[in-house]
Amino acid sequence: MNSREWRIVGMATLLMTINVALMYAFVLTPLAVVNDYLFAAPIVGVLVYGAALMVGEIIAEKGVKNGNMGTALAGVALLQLAFGTLGAGILSFAPRDVQVTALGIAGVITVLITFLIATYVYARSKSFDRWSTYANGSFILGVVGVGVGMLIPIVSLLGFVFIFFGFLLRLGWEIWRIRERRGTSEFLSAIGVYIAIAGVFVHVLQLVLRVMARD
Repeated sequence: MNSREWRIVGMATLLMTINVALMYAFVLTPLAVVNDYLFAAPIVGVLVYGAALMVGEIIAEKGVKNGNMGTALAGVALLQLAFGTLGAGILSFAPRDVQVTALGIAGVITVLITFLIATYVYARSKSFDRWSTYANGSFILGVVGVGVGMLIPIVSLLGFVFIFFGFLLRLGWEIWRIRERRGTSEFLSAIGVYIAIAGVFVHVLQLVLRVMARD
C-alpha cells in the first residue's frame, strides 16, 4: 500500500473509532431506546436506518465534490448519528461493565474480516466492480426478506444475513476502488470504507453480544 492508501485507511479508522465511542456514549442517552421503537416492526427499522445512511452518504459526497467541507461534514455527522444510535441500541442489552469488552471483541473481529477481504482484493488483479452490484442486490434481498419476515419470522433472519453480506461485498468493492481509482478524493474514499466497516461492525457486535449472553 502506498502513502495515499494509508491516509485513506487512517481517516476511515478515525471515523470508525469516533463512531464506536458514540455508540458507547449514546447508551446513556434516550437514543439507546430508538431501536426499540423502530424495530418493533423490523422492516421499519431497516428502512429508516437505510434511508439515513443513504442520505448521509449523498450529502457527504455532494459536499466533497462541490468543495464544501461543511456540507461534507454534515453528511458524515448524519452517518455517525445513524450508526451510533443503531450500535447503542444493540449495546444497551448488555450490562454496562461488559460493553467495552463486547466493543473490543467486535472491533478485533471486524479488523480481521477487513484484513481478509483486503488481502483477497489486493492479491488479485481482476476487477471487483461487480461487487457493488452484488452488494446492492444483497441489500435489496435483505429488505425483502425482513419485510416477508413480518409474516414468516424465520425469513427475517435470512434478510439480515443478506444485509450483512451486502456490507461485506460493499467493503470489498470500496477497497478495490482505493486500489484502482487513484484520482478519487481521499476523504470520499475514506467515507465509503467507513460506511462498509461500520455496517459490518454493528452486525458483528450483535453476534458477539448473543454469544456473551449465553455464557
